[in-house]
Amino acid sequence: MATMADVARCAGVSVATVSHVLNGTRPVLPHTRQAVLDAVEELGYTPNTLARSLVTSRTRSIGLAVSAISNPYFTEILQGVEAAALEHGYSLLIADPHDDPDHERKVVRLLHERRVDGLILAPSADPHAALAHLLRHNVPTVLLDRLVHSPTAHSDPGEPRDPEEPRDPEDRRNPADTGPAGPGFDQVCAENSEPMSRLVTHLADLGHRRIALVAGLPGLSTTSERIAGYREGLTLAGLPHDGRLLVHGDSTSRAAERATDTLLSLPTPPTALVTGNNAMTIGALRTLRARGLSVPHDLALCCFDDFAWADLFSPRLTAIAQPSKEIGAQAVRILLDRLADPHRPARTVRLPCAIVHRTSCGCPDEPIGAGTDGRRPSAQPSLRPEPERGTLP
Repeated sequence: MATMADVARCAGVSVATVSHVLNGTRPVLPHTRQAVLDAVEELGYTPNTLARSLVTSRTRSIGLAVSAISNPYFTEILQGVEAAALEHGYSLLIADPHDDPDHERKVVRLLHERRVDGLILAPSADPHAALAHLLRHNVPTVLLDRLVHSPTAHSDPGEPRDPEEPRDPEDRRNPADTGPAGPGFDQVCAENSEPMSRLVTHLADLGHRRIALVAGLPGLSTTSERIAGYREGLTLAGLPHDGRLLVHGDSTSRAAERATDTLLSLPTPPTALVTGNNAMTIGALRTLRARGLSVPHDLALCCFDDFAWADLFSPRLTAIAQPSKEIGAQAVRILLDRLADPHRPARTVRLPCAIVHRTSCGCPDEPIGAGTDGRRPSAQPSLRPEPERGTLP
Protein backbone atom coordinates (compact mmCIF):
# COMPACT_ATOMS: atom_id res chain seq x y z
CA MET A 1 0.00 0.00 0.00
CA ALA A 2 1.40 3.36 -1.07
CA THR A 3 2.30 5.89 1.62
CA MET A 4 2.51 9.67 1.60
CA ALA A 5 6.31 9.33 1.44
CA ASP A 6 5.93 7.25 -1.75
CA VAL A 7 3.77 9.98 -3.28
CA ALA A 8 6.38 12.60 -2.32
CA ARG A 9 9.22 10.63 -3.97
CA CYS A 10 7.17 10.02 -7.12
CA ALA A 11 6.20 13.69 -7.42
CA GLY A 12 9.66 14.98 -6.47
CA VAL A 13 8.39 17.06 -3.58
CA SER A 14 8.46 16.95 0.21
CA VAL A 15 6.00 15.02 2.36
CA ALA A 16 4.84 18.36 3.75
CA THR A 17 3.93 19.56 0.25
CA VAL A 18 1.91 16.39 -0.37
CA SER A 19 0.09 17.02 2.91
CA HIS A 20 -0.69 20.61 1.96
CA VAL A 21 -2.07 19.52 -1.43
CA LEU A 22 -4.25 16.76 -0.01
CA ASN A 23 -5.51 18.74 2.98
CA GLY A 24 -5.74 22.17 1.38
CA THR A 25 -3.82 23.68 4.28
CA ARG A 26 -1.54 25.94 2.22
CA PRO A 27 -1.45 27.32 -1.34
CA VAL A 28 0.71 25.24 -3.68
CA LEU A 29 1.91 26.15 -7.17
CA PRO A 30 -0.42 24.71 -9.85
CA HIS A 31 2.24 22.55 -11.53
CA THR A 32 3.37 21.20 -8.15
CA ARG A 33 -0.19 20.45 -7.15
CA GLN A 34 -0.79 18.61 -10.41
CA ALA A 35 2.39 16.58 -9.96
CA VAL A 36 1.18 15.45 -6.54
CA LEU A 37 -2.26 14.55 -7.85
CA ASP A 38 -0.72 12.62 -10.74
CA ALA A 39 1.45 10.69 -8.29
CA VAL A 40 -1.57 9.93 -6.11
CA GLU A 41 -3.39 8.56 -9.15
CA GLU A 42 -0.41 6.56 -10.40
CA LEU A 43 0.30 4.94 -7.04
CA GLY A 44 -3.34 4.50 -6.03
CA TYR A 45 -2.66 6.30 -2.75
CA THR A 46 -5.61 6.57 -0.33
CA PRO A 47 -5.22 8.98 2.62
CA ASN A 48 -5.76 7.50 6.07
CA THR A 49 -8.56 9.78 7.23
CA LEU A 50 -8.74 8.10 10.63
CA ALA A 51 -5.07 8.78 11.36
CA ARG A 52 -5.44 12.33 10.07
CA SER A 53 -8.42 12.98 12.32
CA LEU A 54 -6.45 11.80 15.35
CA VAL A 55 -3.77 14.39 14.57
CA THR A 56 -6.00 17.29 13.54
CA SER A 57 -9.09 16.58 15.71
CA ARG A 58 -11.08 17.02 12.50
CA THR A 59 -12.90 14.29 10.57
CA ARG A 60 -13.64 16.42 7.49
CA SER A 61 -17.22 15.22 7.72
CA ILE A 62 -20.51 17.13 8.00
CA GLY A 63 -23.72 15.85 9.53
CA LEU A 64 -26.96 16.63 7.71
CA ALA A 65 -30.27 16.13 9.52
CA VAL A 66 -33.35 16.85 7.37
CA SER A 67 -36.81 15.29 7.46
CA ALA A 68 -38.66 13.89 4.43
CA ILE A 69 -35.52 13.34 2.37
CA SER A 70 -37.74 11.81 -0.32
CA ASN A 71 -39.45 15.20 -0.75
CA PRO A 72 -38.11 16.70 -4.01
CA TYR A 73 -37.41 19.99 -2.23
CA PHE A 74 -35.18 18.42 0.40
CA THR A 75 -33.66 16.08 -2.19
CA GLU A 76 -32.43 19.11 -4.12
CA ILE A 77 -31.15 20.69 -0.90
CA LEU A 78 -29.26 17.45 -0.25
CA GLN A 79 -27.73 17.63 -3.72
CA GLY A 80 -26.57 21.18 -3.05
CA VAL A 81 -25.09 20.23 0.33
CA GLU A 82 -23.31 17.19 -1.06
CA ALA A 83 -21.84 19.02 -4.06
CA ALA A 84 -20.51 21.88 -1.91
CA ALA A 85 -19.17 19.49 0.75
CA LEU A 86 -17.30 17.36 -1.81
CA GLU A 87 -15.94 20.49 -3.47
CA HIS A 88 -14.27 21.37 -0.16
CA GLY A 89 -13.13 17.85 0.63
CA TYR A 90 -15.82 16.93 3.15
CA SER A 91 -17.90 13.76 3.38
CA LEU A 92 -21.53 13.72 4.46
CA LEU A 93 -23.39 11.76 7.14
CA ILE A 94 -27.18 11.95 6.64
CA ALA A 95 -30.03 11.29 9.07
CA ASP A 96 -33.80 11.83 8.96
CA PRO A 97 -35.33 13.25 12.19
CA HIS A 98 -38.87 12.54 10.83
CA ASP A 99 -39.99 15.95 12.14
CA ASP A 100 -40.25 14.35 15.58
CA PRO A 101 -38.55 16.30 18.42
CA ASP A 102 -37.53 13.17 20.37
CA HIS A 103 -36.10 11.46 17.30
CA GLU A 104 -34.47 14.73 16.27
CA ARG A 105 -32.64 14.88 19.61
CA LYS A 106 -31.40 11.29 19.16
CA VAL A 107 -30.26 12.00 15.59
CA VAL A 108 -28.34 15.10 16.66
CA ARG A 109 -26.65 13.21 19.49
CA LEU A 110 -25.74 10.35 17.14
CA LEU A 111 -24.18 12.64 14.55
CA HIS A 112 -22.28 14.45 17.29
CA GLU A 113 -20.99 11.13 18.62
CA ARG A 114 -19.71 10.34 15.13
CA ARG A 115 -17.48 13.40 15.58
CA VAL A 116 -18.70 15.37 12.59
CA ASP A 117 -16.91 18.71 12.29
CA GLY A 118 -20.22 20.52 12.04
CA LEU A 119 -23.91 19.94 11.54
CA ILE A 120 -26.61 21.23 9.21
CA LEU A 121 -30.10 20.85 10.67
CA ALA A 122 -33.60 21.55 9.36
CA PRO A 123 -35.21 21.94 12.80
CA SER A 124 -38.56 20.46 13.78
CA ALA A 125 -41.48 22.47 15.14
CA ASP A 126 -40.06 21.97 18.66
CA PRO A 127 -36.26 21.75 18.31
CA HIS A 128 -35.28 22.91 21.80
CA ALA A 129 -33.82 19.60 23.02
CA ALA A 130 -31.69 19.24 19.90
CA LEU A 131 -30.54 22.86 19.98
CA ALA A 132 -29.72 22.60 23.69
CA HIS A 133 -27.42 19.65 22.96
CA LEU A 134 -25.68 21.50 20.13
CA LEU A 135 -25.28 24.63 22.23
CA ARG A 136 -24.01 22.78 25.29
CA HIS A 137 -21.35 20.95 23.26
CA ASN A 138 -20.45 23.93 21.05
CA VAL A 139 -21.14 22.00 17.87
CA PRO A 140 -20.77 24.33 14.84
CA THR A 141 -24.26 24.31 13.37
CA VAL A 142 -26.23 25.88 10.54
CA LEU A 143 -30.03 25.78 10.73
CA LEU A 144 -31.53 25.12 7.33
CA ASP A 145 -34.86 26.15 5.76
CA ARG A 146 -36.70 26.68 9.07
CA LEU A 147 -35.66 29.53 11.31
CA VAL A 148 -35.58 29.67 15.09
CA HIS A 149 -36.61 33.06 16.42
CA SER A 150 -37.42 33.39 20.11
CA PRO A 151 -38.34 31.37 23.21
CA THR A 152 -41.67 29.63 23.34
CA ALA A 153 -43.88 28.75 26.28
CA HIS A 154 -42.01 25.50 26.88
CA SER A 155 -38.51 26.92 26.57
CA ASP A 156 -37.94 28.55 29.95
CA PRO A 157 -34.17 29.15 30.15
CA GLY A 158 -34.00 27.42 33.52
CA GLU A 159 -35.42 24.16 32.20
CA PRO A 160 -33.20 21.54 30.51
CA ARG A 161 -34.25 20.73 26.92
CA ASP A 162 -32.44 17.39 26.82
CA PRO A 163 -33.65 15.02 29.54
CA GLU A 164 -30.38 13.11 29.35
CA GLU A 165 -28.32 16.24 30.01
CA PRO A 166 -29.32 18.31 33.08
CA ARG A 167 -28.61 21.98 32.54
CA ASP A 168 -25.95 23.74 34.56
CA PRO A 169 -27.95 26.06 36.89
CA GLU A 170 -25.48 28.85 36.04
CA ASP A 171 -26.13 28.43 32.31
CA ARG A 172 -29.07 30.72 31.55
CA ARG A 173 -28.68 30.62 27.78
CA ASN A 174 -31.67 29.75 25.64
CA PRO A 175 -30.80 28.16 22.29
CA ALA A 176 -33.80 29.83 20.70
CA ASP A 177 -33.25 33.29 22.18
CA THR A 178 -31.36 36.50 21.33
CA GLY A 179 -32.53 37.24 17.84
CA PRO A 180 -33.16 35.32 14.64
CA ALA A 181 -30.22 32.94 14.92
CA GLY A 182 -29.83 32.48 18.67
CA PRO A 183 -26.30 32.36 20.12
CA GLY A 184 -23.95 30.51 17.81
CA PHE A 185 -26.50 29.34 15.24
CA ASP A 186 -26.16 30.52 11.67
CA GLN A 187 -29.23 30.07 9.47
CA VAL A 188 -30.06 29.94 5.77
CA CYS A 189 -33.49 29.79 4.17
CA ALA A 190 -35.62 31.09 1.33
CA GLU A 191 -37.80 34.17 1.49
CA ASN A 192 -41.32 33.07 2.39
CA SER A 193 -43.63 36.00 3.12
CA GLU A 194 -42.92 38.29 0.18
CA PRO A 195 -43.38 35.76 -2.66
CA MET A 196 -46.53 34.37 -1.00
CA SER A 197 -47.93 37.90 -0.78
CA ARG A 198 -47.17 38.48 -4.47
CA LEU A 199 -48.86 35.21 -5.42
CA VAL A 200 -52.05 36.11 -3.51
CA THR A 201 -52.21 39.58 -5.06
CA HIS A 202 -51.72 37.98 -8.49
CA LEU A 203 -54.77 35.79 -7.88
CA ALA A 204 -56.73 38.84 -6.70
CA ASP A 205 -55.70 40.68 -9.88
CA LEU A 206 -57.24 37.79 -11.83
CA GLY A 207 -60.57 38.54 -10.11
CA HIS A 208 -60.57 36.05 -7.23
CA ARG A 209 -62.17 37.24 -4.00
CA ARG A 210 -62.18 34.02 -1.99
CA ILE A 211 -58.59 32.82 -1.89
CA ALA A 212 -57.79 29.93 0.44
CA LEU A 213 -54.51 28.64 1.87
CA VAL A 214 -53.65 25.09 2.87
CA ALA A 215 -50.81 25.90 5.29
CA GLY A 216 -48.08 23.66 6.64
CA LEU A 217 -47.31 22.17 10.03
CA PRO A 218 -47.93 24.63 12.88
CA GLY A 219 -44.76 25.62 14.72
CA LEU A 220 -42.52 25.75 11.66
CA SER A 221 -41.20 29.16 10.66
CA THR A 222 -41.93 28.36 7.01
CA THR A 223 -45.59 27.85 7.92
CA SER A 224 -45.95 31.05 9.96
CA GLU A 225 -44.08 33.18 7.41
CA ARG A 226 -46.16 31.90 4.49
CA ILE A 227 -49.34 32.53 6.47
CA ALA A 228 -48.10 36.08 7.14
CA GLY A 229 -47.47 36.54 3.42
CA TYR A 230 -50.94 35.19 2.59
CA ARG A 231 -52.57 37.65 4.97
CA GLU A 232 -50.45 40.51 3.70
CA GLY A 233 -51.48 39.69 0.14
CA LEU A 234 -55.16 39.77 1.12
CA THR A 235 -54.68 43.13 2.81
CA LEU A 236 -52.86 44.62 -0.19
CA ALA A 237 -55.66 43.39 -2.45
CA GLY A 238 -58.31 44.88 -0.17
CA LEU A 239 -59.81 41.47 0.61
CA PRO A 240 -61.23 40.45 4.00
CA HIS A 241 -59.48 37.87 6.19
CA ASP A 242 -61.91 34.96 6.42
CA GLY A 243 -60.49 32.51 8.98
CA ARG A 244 -62.42 29.64 7.39
CA LEU A 245 -60.26 29.96 4.26
CA LEU A 246 -57.05 29.22 6.18
CA VAL A 247 -56.63 25.55 7.08
CA HIS A 248 -53.59 23.44 7.98
CA GLY A 249 -52.44 20.53 5.86
CA ASP A 250 -49.57 19.79 8.27
CA SER A 251 -47.05 19.71 5.40
CA THR A 252 -48.22 16.24 4.28
CA SER A 253 -50.23 14.98 1.34
CA ARG A 254 -52.79 13.04 3.38
CA ALA A 255 -53.59 15.92 5.75
CA ALA A 256 -53.85 18.30 2.79
CA GLU A 257 -56.47 16.03 1.20
CA ARG A 258 -58.66 16.44 4.28
CA ALA A 259 -57.94 20.17 4.53
CA THR A 260 -58.88 20.74 0.89
CA ASP A 261 -62.09 18.75 1.36
CA THR A 262 -62.95 20.99 4.33
CA LEU A 263 -62.49 24.09 2.18
CA LEU A 264 -64.59 22.74 -0.67
CA SER A 265 -67.37 21.84 1.78
CA LEU A 266 -67.85 25.45 2.89
CA PRO A 267 -71.22 27.05 2.05
CA THR A 268 -69.28 29.45 -0.16
CA PRO A 269 -66.12 27.59 -1.19
CA PRO A 270 -62.97 29.34 -2.43
CA THR A 271 -62.41 30.08 -6.10
CA ALA A 272 -58.61 29.96 -5.74
CA LEU A 273 -56.37 27.75 -3.62
CA VAL A 274 -52.74 28.11 -2.59
CA THR A 275 -50.89 25.16 -1.08
CA GLY A 276 -47.96 25.65 1.28
CA ASN A 277 -45.60 23.01 -0.13
CA ASN A 278 -45.33 20.39 -2.88
CA ALA A 279 -46.57 17.46 -0.78
CA MET A 280 -49.75 19.35 0.09
CA THR A 281 -50.21 20.21 -3.59
CA ILE A 282 -50.46 16.50 -4.36
CA GLY A 283 -53.03 16.06 -1.59
CA ALA A 284 -55.10 18.96 -2.92
CA LEU A 285 -55.00 17.51 -6.42
CA ARG A 286 -56.27 14.16 -5.15
CA THR A 287 -59.26 15.82 -3.52
CA LEU A 288 -60.03 17.87 -6.62
CA ARG A 289 -59.89 14.76 -8.76
CA ALA A 290 -62.14 12.85 -6.35
CA ARG A 291 -64.70 15.66 -6.55
CA GLY A 292 -64.48 15.87 -10.33
CA LEU A 293 -63.33 19.51 -10.27
CA SER A 294 -61.34 21.07 -13.07
CA VAL A 295 -58.34 23.41 -12.70
CA PRO A 296 -58.53 26.35 -13.30
CA HIS A 297 -62.16 26.38 -14.50
CA ASP A 298 -63.66 25.29 -11.18
CA LEU A 299 -60.78 26.33 -8.93
CA ALA A 300 -57.49 28.14 -9.57
CA LEU A 301 -54.52 26.36 -7.97
CA CYS A 302 -51.05 27.66 -7.09
CA CYS A 303 -48.37 26.19 -4.87
CA PHE A 304 -45.34 27.14 -2.82
CA ASP A 305 -42.53 24.86 -4.09
CA ASP A 306 -41.89 24.28 -7.73
CA PHE A 307 -40.90 20.75 -8.68
CA ALA A 308 -39.60 19.06 -11.81
CA TRP A 309 -42.97 17.61 -12.83
CA ALA A 310 -45.07 20.72 -12.15
CA ASP A 311 -44.94 21.28 -15.91
CA LEU A 312 -46.12 17.78 -16.77
CA PHE A 313 -49.73 18.67 -15.90
CA SER A 314 -52.24 20.46 -18.05
CA PRO A 315 -52.84 23.15 -17.07
CA ARG A 316 -49.29 23.68 -15.92
CA LEU A 317 -48.87 24.54 -12.23
CA THR A 318 -48.11 28.12 -11.26
CA ALA A 319 -45.62 27.86 -8.40
CA ILE A 320 -43.15 29.68 -6.20
CA ALA A 321 -39.73 28.21 -6.95
CA GLN A 322 -37.17 28.09 -4.16
CA PRO A 323 -33.42 28.01 -4.93
CA SER A 324 -33.14 24.70 -3.07
CA LYS A 325 -29.72 23.59 -4.34
CA GLU A 326 -28.26 27.00 -3.57
CA ILE A 327 -29.79 26.88 -0.08
CA GLY A 328 -27.90 23.63 0.54
CA ALA A 329 -24.65 24.92 -0.95
CA GLN A 330 -24.92 28.17 1.02
CA ALA A 331 -25.41 26.21 4.24
CA VAL A 332 -22.12 24.40 3.64
CA ARG A 333 -20.26 27.61 2.89
CA ILE A 334 -21.64 29.26 6.03
CA LEU A 335 -20.68 26.21 8.11
CA LEU A 336 -17.12 26.25 6.74
CA ASP A 337 -16.90 29.96 7.58
CA ARG A 338 -18.00 29.08 11.13
CA LEU A 339 -15.34 26.34 11.37
CA ALA A 340 -12.68 28.78 10.20
CA ASP A 341 -13.80 31.49 12.63
CA PRO A 342 -15.81 30.07 15.56
CA HIS A 343 -16.25 33.50 17.16
CA ARG A 344 -17.76 35.34 14.20
CA PRO A 345 -21.27 36.76 14.79
CA ALA A 346 -24.14 34.45 13.86
CA ARG A 347 -25.91 35.40 10.66
CA THR A 348 -29.15 34.61 8.88
CA VAL A 349 -29.13 34.46 5.07
CA ARG A 350 -32.37 34.57 3.08
CA LEU A 351 -32.36 33.71 -0.62
CA PRO A 352 -34.97 35.09 -3.03
CA CYS A 353 -37.65 32.95 -4.67
CA ALA A 354 -39.20 33.25 -8.13
CA ILE A 355 -42.85 32.99 -9.10
CA VAL A 356 -43.06 30.68 -12.10
CA HIS A 357 -46.19 31.79 -13.96
CA ARG A 358 -47.89 28.93 -15.72
CA THR A 359 -51.62 28.36 -16.32
CA SER A 360 -53.21 26.65 -13.28
CA CYS A 361 -53.86 30.12 -11.82
CA GLY A 362 -56.07 30.96 -14.79
CA CYS A 363 -53.57 32.89 -16.87
CA PRO A 364 -53.72 32.22 -20.63
CA ASP A 365 -51.31 29.65 -21.95
CA GLU A 366 -48.36 30.72 -24.06
CA PRO A 367 -46.42 28.56 -26.50
CA ILE A 368 -43.24 26.94 -25.26
CA GLY A 369 -40.43 29.15 -26.50
CA ALA A 370 -42.30 32.45 -26.13
CA GLY A 371 -39.83 35.03 -24.85
CA THR A 372 -36.58 33.60 -23.52
CA ASP A 373 -37.80 30.53 -21.67
CA GLY A 374 -41.42 29.92 -22.61
CA ARG A 375 -42.79 31.20 -19.30
CA ARG A 376 -44.88 34.16 -18.40
CA PRO A 377 -42.81 37.07 -17.07
CA SER A 378 -42.00 36.96 -13.37
CA ALA A 379 -40.57 39.51 -10.97
CA GLN A 380 -37.48 37.32 -10.85
CA PRO A 381 -35.94 34.78 -13.26
CA SER A 382 -37.55 31.36 -13.20
CA LEU A 383 -35.42 28.43 -12.23
CA ARG A 384 -36.31 25.44 -14.42
CA PRO A 385 -36.72 24.67 -18.13
CA GLU A 386 -40.08 23.77 -19.63
CA PRO A 387 -40.60 20.03 -20.23
CA GLU A 388 -43.66 18.24 -21.66
CA ARG A 389 -47.22 18.48 -20.36
CA GLY A 390 -49.73 16.09 -18.85
CA THR A 391 -53.17 16.53 -17.30
CA LEU A 392 -54.64 17.93 -14.11
CA PRO A 393 -58.14 17.16 -12.86
